Amino acid sequence: MMRLDKYLTLCGFGTRAQARALLRAGRVRIGGEPARNPAQAVDEQTVCAWVDGERAQYRRALHVMLYKPAGILTAARDARRRTVADLLPPAYVARGCMPVGRLDMDTEGLLLLTTDGQLAHRLLAPRRHVEKVYFAQLDGPVDEADCAAFAAGLALGDFTALPARLEPLPGQCAARVAVCEGKFHQVKRMFQARGRQVLYLKRLSFGGLALDERLAPGAWRDLTDEEAAALYAAAEGKQNGGALLQPKPDVRA
Repeated sequence: MMRLDKYLTLCGFGTRAQARALLRAGRVRIGGEPARNPAQAVDEQTVCAWVDGERAQYRRALHVMLYKPAGILTAARDARRRTVADLLPPAYVARGCMPVGRLDMDTEGLLLLTTDGQLAHRLLAPRRHVEKVYFAQLDGPVDEADCAAFAAGLALGDFTALPARLEPLPGQCAARVAVCEGKFHQVKRMFQARGRQVLYLKRLSFGGLALDERLAPGAWRDLTDEEAAALYAAAEGKQNGGALLQPKPDVRA
């Protein structure tokens, strides 16, 4: 059970103050009757509330795909810099929608966010081997010896990276790399260990879920039910290894 004004906020109808204004104006109806008491207790799983004729939808868990731009901090809040939470609606932040892992400040691409902390923990656990695939622009070409070194696992001083897949892109000083862990600056450090500097890095996929090509940097959308189910499967070690086909869900900026 929760207060009605909090319920409306968590359904995306503004701040608590804005939700109370909706109630005072008689724009919220429950059971066909106007609801005006912000403190009214409602069961978020069963209540049928309408705002200006729109059904208030509360979901048990939120899962978001965000195209993180470079220059944005992967954090919930920061006193000096913009964070990925600043790109989401207040209702999602209020529900505790948090990043699954992190991307470096200058790295862009797919970032998943969820309110399911257990799912996030499992997706990030190296022993579950959930792949994250990146595109890396480099200061020079990589070769088969680099591929073999990545596949064997690279010693990086403070830890040895688990075996990774490296795919050079023909005719380019670039490659795709798939890793199943995400330590600080790991991909950059792996290339550095092979004498290469990463000039640009973009995450393309996570757990078989590919970045939606329709998303512009800074834009986001909810995962479809199919995509969310695939992430839960990946978290249990049942990753299909390929990018999911993308339906046409709502893309937001």
